[in-house]
This record gives sequence, C-alpha cells and structure tokens, in this order.
Amino acid sequence: MVVPELRPWRAARPHVVRAANAVRPRLARAADAVRPGLTRATDTVRPHLKRTVAAVKPQVTRLTGLQRPKTLKTWQYTAGAAGAGLALAATVATAAGPWDSTGQRTAERDRAAALEQPGGTDHGGDSGTTDAAPRPAPSAASVLVGLGGAGNSVKSAPTGTALAGVLGPLLGNPALGTQHTAAVVDVSTGKRLYGAGAGAALTPASTTKIATAVAALSALGADHRLTTRAALESDTKELVLVGGGDPTLTARKDADGWASLRELADETAAALKKRDITTVTLSYDKTLYAGPEIHPIGVNDNLAPVTALMTDEARTDDSTSGPVPRVSDPATDATRTFATFLSAHGIKTTSPGPSKATGRADTLAEVSSPPLSDLVERMLTNSDNDIAEALARQTAVAVKQRADFEGGGRAIRAQLRKLGLPLAGADFHDGSGLDRADRLTANLLTSLLVKAGDPGHPELRPVLTGLPVAGFTGTLTSRYANGAAGVVRAKTGTLTGVNTLAGTVVDQDGRLLAFAFLASDTTNPAAAQSALDRTATALAACGCG
Repeated sequence: MVVPELRPWRAARPHVVRAANAVRPRLARAADAVRPGLTRATDTVRPHLKRTVAAVKPQVTRLTGLQRPKTLKTWQYTAGAAGAGLALAATVATAAGPWDSTGQRTAERDRAAALEQPGGTDHGGDSGTTDAAPRPAPSAASVLVGLGGAGNSVKSAPTGTALAGVLGPLLGNPALGTQHTAAVVDVSTGKRLYGAGAGAALTPASTTKIATAVAALSALGADHRLTTRAALESDTKELVLVGGGDPTLTARKDADGWASLRELADETAAALKKRDITTVTLSYDKTLYAGPEIHPIGVNDNLAPVTALMTDEARTDDSTSGPVPRVSDPATDATRTFATFLSAHGIKTTSPGPSKATGRADTLAEVSSPPLSDLVERMLTNSDNDIAEALARQTAVAVKQRADFEGGGRAIRAQLRKLGLPLAGADFHDGSGLDRADRLTANLLTSLLVKAGDPGHPELRPVLTGLPVAGFTGTLTSRYANGAAGVVRAKTGTLTGVNTLAGTVVDQDGRLLAFAFLASDTTNPAAAQSALDRTATALAACGCG
C-alpha cells in the first residue's frame, strides 16, 4: 500500500518505512542540491533554536510522557505538540531566509507571519469538541491557503496576463485534444488568475474524487469512523456480521492500523463463550447500501462490487491498490472468512446467508476504521475507487439519500451546494469518476481546493494533505522526475480519451496556487499526460508577478 504522504492524526505505521525506502534515492539527490544552503541556514539558526528549544522543553517533556488513549479527542492530542512545533518552526522560518532556487522558504517565512492567527488541524463542531476546545492548530504553509485580510504578508499573486503568456502555448498542445479547459486561482484570496473555458463542463475522470472527498468530510466530519460489528439475536442464536461500509476492513494477519476482521472474530468468540454459546447460525447484513452493486461500467478490475460488507476491497491477491480481479460476492466471502476465524476459537457456524440485524440484537463486538481523514488521504493518494464509492454512499446515508450510485451523486451535489461552490454544469453519477457521464468544470475543481484550505473549514484539510506529491507519492510517484518534483501536489484523472490534473503548486515567488487542467478527445494518453505535467511544471517555475 502506498501510504498518504501526511497522516496528521495517527502514529506512524510500519509501512511508513517502506514508503521512506521508496523515496530515499530522490531525497538523497534533493539533499545534495540544497546541502550548501542548509549548512549556512543551520549556522545562522542554531543560536535561535537553542533558546527556543529551552523555552519549549517543559511542554515537550509533558507531551512525551503521555500515551494517547483511544477516546482522546484529536484537538487534545495535537494542540500541545502544535504549539511547541510552531515555536520552533517560526524561529527557523524567520532566521533561515529564502531557498536559493525554489522560493519555498520565502513562502514559509511569509506564511509564518500570516499564521500568527489560528489555522490548520482541528476537528471541532461535528466531532463533538466543546466550546472550551483550543482554536485550530497551525499547519504547513505549502498545504494551507493564505488567510488573507489585514496583516497578511503573503505576496500578491501573478497577473492573469503574465500567466496567459506562460500557459496559453502549453495548453494549445495538440496532445491535449480538441477540448481542454483550465483555471488557476490564488489560494490566499480565491481570485482566479487564469481561465480558459473554466466554466465549461468536461469529463473529469478521477479528479471527481476531490469533490467526493469534500462532500464526505463536510457531511460526516474528519473524525468519523466506519464500524463493522457482530450482533447476536438472543432468541434465535443468530449471529449477524453487520457491514458498516468500510472497504478497508482487513482479514490479513497484519492489520497495519486498519480495522481487523480477525480482531472482531476474537472478541466475538470470547463474548459467545461467556454466554456458553459454541454453535450459532451465521448471517450477514449488508443493507446499509441499496441498489445495484456493479458500477455502470460493468465488472472491472478497478472496482469491486460496491457493498457495505467486504474485506481488503475484495481483492484476490495481497495488493492494496491498483487494478486486480475482485471476488464476485464480497459480503459472502467476508463472512466465510469470519467463520474460519471463529472456528479457530471453537465456535461452530452454519453456512452464511443474508439477513438484517434487528433492533433487539446485542452487539457482541465491533471494530472501526481509522478516521475519515485517513480514508480520504488514502483515496486521493492511491486514486482508490473502492473508497471513493464507499464515501459517496456514506454521504448519501448522512444526508438521507438512497445509498446507491445515483443517490451518492445527488448527495455530493447537495453538500457542495451547502458550501456555496459553483455547480453550474456539474453532474455526478458516482464517487470515483469512472462514469463517463460525470461532468465537472475547472472552476469547480479549483474552488474545491480553495475551500479545502479555508481556515473556516479545517475538517476539509485532508483533501489537500492527501493529494499525491509529484515524484514521490501515489499516482505521481513516477512523474515529474525532471520537473517540479515535490512542488506540485495533484490528483490525476485518466479515462480513454480523457486526461485531467488538479491540485496545488508553489510558484517561484513562493505563492500557493490552485490549478485544474481538463482535456477531452485525447488520442495519446502518454503524450497528454506529459503535456499536463509540463503545464504544471511551468506554473511552478513561473515568477509571473
């Protein structure tokens, strides 16, 4: 599994090591390039750091002596560390000065001044925090939107005329087909800096997942978890495995931080034995979702049948991302696996069949997914269609729409409307973007990214932190080797004849920009992809102010 580049709400897992090994060669080359500048910066900042470390050491000592209980709220866990970290970061950003080439340090310095007011990670409101909870904690400058308003020291954005001169010829590349649109927005102000057909709706492919992520997070909250449970009908001794719509539920021995079917079986068996029950009628409940399970594109290696109960995305191998054949009946397959685990504890079961748990059933055990923030990051980084379709249905459930493909599309649209986003021309038929009938505009995609950085919507921040990093993570791992590696963060989209790219970039003057490029009727996907990458690279290299 390719791990999202940032997981701000959970401790590191073993697979972070694998991710680090994958990017180490690139990091080594980057380190060689910046080492002289870093040496000078280190010499300059060392006295400041010594004083700052001494000041914050009591806080850090108290924090490191704590263990995070499962019930601890996100803000309680992050607030102290964020405060201490901000003190150190502000010292470094102020003393180190700009980088020699990319302008990234300049941006961090300017943003450090702007971020004297709160912003960043917080899961108040829907997550149940109280009025006494701390304000949102500051976050990374390359990820978050500028706050704007009085006292904002972030530099002004490049002019539309200058950008048109840079982007116009690149977007005119014949590889981008007969229809292509684009938009570039200053994230600090929300002002559009460049547009070419920005209001025209085209097939978005997987950039649809940005809209799905925003809708799900706004409807459910970043701390929401998907729960799978085992319920016992006491009068009939029917044991029902109740699906909560978690496609990341895993049956593997190493759960790697995801909800574990093995753990659920262990706890269920223990609860049954306490009741002196060793034989049960085993059933499964997948009624949380409605409608057809097969996507309109048909059976496809890119997506399992969409059901409320499955393990490991119904994959038939040990993979965690990418196309692979899927089992045809994920719910039955998961329940049979559950029966195997129960059998290891001496619990005998019947052959499983469909059912629905009643309100009288006793929940014997349950396991929950990581927070929705983590699911969103994994979905965006890996372009995970299974998670995308699950989140569309979860959004439908939350807003009381029918939990099927069309209901998910209606729910996404409804949530985006509540956020005041520009929906003219937009049409949603699924959550993944695999449906060619989906339509989005460049204007909407950039507006989604700006909204995700809005300090007033910290629950949307995983939309930005989950974007693949050029040359390093997810679907951009092998792209931008000779371009804007590490500077561009973007969601890719590819269908036959469709190539899209939407994300954020820090330009040469340290400005954070959001962009969206959509191309239809392309005939050479590799050439179209390269053309989009060159356009994003040019935006990163632009000092167009």
